[in-house]
Amino acid sequence: MYDKLNQAKEILKKYNQEHLLYFYDELSEEQQNILINQILNIDFEKIINLYLNSKKIEDTSNVKISPLPHIEKNKLTDKELDYYTQIGKTVIKNNQVAIVTMAGGQGTRLRI
Repeated sequence: MYDKLNQAKEILKKYNQEHLLYFYDELSEEQQNILINQILNIDFEKIINLYLNSKKIEDTSNVKISPLPHIEKNKLTDKELDYYTQIGKTVIKNNQVAIVTMAGGQGTRLRI
């Protein structure tokens, strides 16, 4: 495990992502193993390339940015929630990508 941890640390340092291990010591051994394996399986180069390619819009004169419709999960019926869950599972099974922006509200994720 120690070798894998050092390998993960090297990778994270290379990509300036060391913060992913800030609470490592507070995790159970099982949680530590899961985290390290997740880090070792991230293709950081692919993520960087996807990000850089997403910024390569040659002609922005016709690009129009407008708000997207949104859904509030707590207002969905069980049937609607199941419907959207099935869409998500299908997308994942087909190796497709979906982008979702979620607002956490009052800074709860940051413990503010």
